[in-house]
Amino acid sequence: MMEVLGDFLSAAYPWTKALHVISVIAWMAGLFYLPRLFVYHAERAPEPGELGETFKVMERRLLKFIMNPASVATWVFGLMLVFTPGVIDWSEPWVHLKAALVVAMTAYHHALVRWWMAFDADRNRHSGRFYRLANEVPTLLMIGIVVMVMVRPF
Repeated sequence: MMEVLGDFLSAAYPWTKALHVISVIAWMAGLFYLPRLFVYHAERAPEPGELGETFKVMERRLLKFIMNPASVATWVFGLMLVFTPGVIDWSEPWVHLKAALVVAMTAYHHALVRWWMAFDADRNRHSGRFYRLANEVPTLLMIGIVVMVMVRPF
């Protein structure tokens, strides 16, 4: 059974890798854009009203129709790559750091969900400046992930 799975994953490797990269790009786009929406929502529509409702629709659609599916696809295709024979050598330290950074990216995604829920309930407690700073987190995580995969520094 495991041999059949390994053969399938090996044969599917180019497609799995392509779909993983596509999913990551879509996920990252949302991780960059949603905090920007939060900045504008916090600064331009802090009180309930028509503009605030427009931001809520934009934020919900981005999260539900792009970010959540892309994050799930990123994980599914990433795990398929992990289990493809010969792709990952777990004795190399870069793999563990890359995995930790991906977990951190996922935790950041969940923080965005919590902040979105607060906006949706008209209970946002953060300033636009807070969301501007938070918007730097995925950039730093992405740099670390890309360096680990492409450079494999250790």
